[in-house]
Amino acid sequence: MASRKEGSGGAGSSFGASKGKGKAAATGDSAVKQVQIDGLVVLKIIKHYQEEGQGNEVVQGVLLGLVVDDRLEITNCFPFPQHTEDDADFDEVQYQMEMMRSLRHVNIDHLHVGWYQSTYYGSFVTRALLDSQFSYQHAIEESVVLIYDPIKTAQGSLSLKAYRLTPKLMEVCKEKDFSPEALKKANIAYENMFEEVPIVIKNSYLINVMLWELEKKSAVADRHELLSLASSNHLGKSLQLLMDRVDEMSQDIVKYNTYLRNVSKQQQQKHQYQQRRQQENIQRQSRGEAPLPEEDINKLFKPPQPPPRMESLLIAGRHLE
Repeated sequence: MASRKEGSGGAGSSFGASKGKGKAAATGDSAVKQVQIDGLVVLKIIKHYQEEGQGNEVVQGVLLGLVVDDRLEITNCFPFPQHTEDDADFDEVQYQMEMMRSLRHVNIDHLHVGWYQSTYYGSFVTRALLDSQFSYQHAIEESVVLIYDPIKTAQGSLSLKAYRLTPKLMEVCKEKDFSPEALKKANIAYENMFEEVPIVIKNSYLINVMLWELEKKSAVADRHELLSLASSNHLGKSLQLLMDRVDEMSQDIVKYNTYLRNVSKQQQQKHQYQQRRQQENIQRQSRGEAPLPEEDINKLFKPPQPPPRMESLLIAGRHLE
């Protein structure tokens, strides 16, 4: 499902790129320092997961809004429809364009400003999310990805965070070079791959009055449920996922150690070849023969390819919540 949504993200972002950048040029500042979300958008995201999300199933959708100075205002959204690979007649790009066209006809903000995705116990840092957000952010500089955690929300505290790729990671993704040397040169670690943008949820005055009335009517005992320590089920699942990440990291370390052994073995072979070559030239010179011509040793011994480091960085960046 992640790969399918990744393609949707890239296609959708290209549709709204010109208008998103035009708005940024009009404001004179493309940096996003705050994300303002309408309360209705939050309810739509929660409803989308409740209707279509099951267990670790991920739901995703499009965020619509506009950029005002250094603030990104998200005023509407719509979900990516659920369909299987057998639905060959379904065109996701056409679906997004029709949705935006319909919203424009009823005078609703229709500019593409990002996308949202649910997460399962905080395991949202994946290569699919990285590629999708790069596609959005490359086309629409101010775009963000909203991560909604239904597990934490079900425990009584709304978990909704906005992320963007850091400028360093954007440059690395543009070059498409994820080798250890490139990541080291760019000083990329899992701590500086994503930057979190503060979120402010905005409601109308009437909704604020209604929430205030509901809060006054709520029982005091219900509020104490947030302090409940009965979290063994969630703790067990979190530890299981953490163990899975540790296993993946261990496999990545094994691959890297194998690469180091291959490099060391090749260096020894090069050294032995050079010694044999040198001894043979000494023998030829003693017989009055011309020495052997110089050869490019790198062509004879092709260096082993280092394992990509991006996957290990993504694994290290999971479950940091």
